[in-house]
Amino acid sequence: MNLLVTICARAGSKGVKNKNIREFCGKPLLYHTLASYREFLEQYGEQYQQIQLALNTDSELLLEQMSHSGLQYIYIPREEELAGDAIAKICVIRDTLQKVEQQTNTRYEAIIDLDLTAPLRTAYDIEGTVDALVKNPEADISFSVTESRRSPYFNMVCKQENGYYNTVIPSQYVSRQQVPVCYDMNASIYAYDRNYLLSEKNEERKAVIWKMRDTAVLDIDSEEDYELMTLLYKYFTSIS
Repeated sequence: MNLLVTICARAGSKGVKNKNIREFCGKPLLYHTLASYREFLEQYGEQYQQIQLALNTDSELLLEQMSHSGLQYIYIPREEELAGDAIAKICVIRDTLQKVEQQTNTRYEAIIDLDLTAPLRTAYDIEGTVDALVKNPEADISFSVTESRRSPYFNMVCKQENGYYNTVIPSQYVSRQQVPVCYDMNASIYAYDRNYLLSEKNEERKAVIWKMRDTAVLDIDSEEDYELMTLLYKYFTSIS
């Protein structure tokens, strides 16, 4: 099948200033995602009829970094109406798919989105997320997760209408071992079925998961995340 790999990142950030273009452990954050993409091409590329990389951004600096990477890609300028921080990312991915298909005159059966703020992903994780989608023909989407350290049934609380706090999902469980298994979506890898992505029926989706190692749950969304991820990255690259 034909596979479209998207990197969608806008200029600016409220949590970490200019996080998408800043350096991480000695090189642009983008290059860590591209490194896992290169590894994916080398290890699994022959399984696919065609793999196309696309960058959707409104950041000239990110585009410059991409241009210096040596990889072939299609640049899709971010539409102004899709540049706000209240815009769902799936809308940007959908726009990217439509424009790439128009440019290449190619139909892409699956679309993989790689988030820039998850530098600990591997080629194995990318392939696993795609494989989870392909092996479940009825599924609309697959995404990477890690095992959750908290449960909405047992030790996650939110404010109730009466002003007091209780578990997110009321239950009679008395130990963590009793609750249904929950997972954290780690915002690293998403794989979409083409028909689902273009249908805009997000509320009806049938989702499957790919489980990554626990420490990879952390994505960079604050300065504290950035500092901790730096330590994690140095540790895991030193033992690999």
